[in-house]
Amino acid sequence: MDFPIEESRRQFGELLEIMRKLRSPQGCPWDREQTLRSLRRYLIEEAYEVIDAIDRSDWEGLVEELGDLQLQIVFQAEIARSEGLFDICEVLEAISSKLVRRHPHVFGSESLKTAGAVKQRWDEIKRNEKPTTDGSGLLGGIPSNQPATLEAQQVGKAAAAGGFDWRQFEDLGTKLAEEFDELSEARQSGVEERIEDEVGDVLFMAVNVARFCGVDAELALKRANAKFRRRFRAVELELAKSGRTTVDCDIDGLEELWQRAKRS
Repeated sequence: MDFPIEESRRQFGELLEIMRKLRSPQGCPWDREQTLRSLRRYLIEEAYEVIDAIDRSDWEGLVEELGDLQLQIVFQAEIARSEGLFDICEVLEAISSKLVRRHPHVFGSESLKTAGAVKQRWDEIKRNEKPTTDGSGLLGGIPSNQPATLEAQQVGKAAAAGGFDWRQFEDLGTKLAEEFDELSEARQSGVEERIEDEVGDVLFMAVNVARFCGVDAELALKRANAKFRRRFRAVELELAKSGRTTVDCDIDGLEELWQRAKRS
């Protein structure tokens, strides 16, 4: 199926006009009151709703959620335009130029045959585009106000790009076990701050295990959360058949029901 470029341009232009109307004096009071900062939480919410639709293979829902996410981008750009910061054209130009620059094997004369080689070249170009001249080092450009799992994965990735990484997967297992032993010692000390510190080290290592495996830790954890929810609900429903709840059952009984839910 051919991509309807002209039609998509028309519809995108229509979306811009709608957004500008909503922000106008004759538009919507709520839309006019929004700022770049006030919209941050909606941007995060819409991104997660996109992910949820993909995880559920809800393609009709994904159409709607991708539209909602695109609205947030247009909304942010329109606010920035009204404040004289930048406009949507600059946003589109920036990403188009970046894609061309970072794909020299497609838009240039370089030859890269594997996804791994492409990724390595992308990271190299990115480092050359954004050299750390402010003394902040390789990790200086990583936002610290994002979800901890995302920050940890980006920190580990940046350090690995600088040559600071484990040689093989088994080394991560050894380090993870080492961190768990240190957590056990911290628990015995009873010092809350030390326990929190060691729990953080265990979690940081778990995120690095995910990164080393090429898995997004945030998405993997979301998937694990959903799986736990399904199995726990199955246990609750099974107990409900006999008028019981989880508090009425000992841990061995709960484990048996859990394993049954897992198998099903």
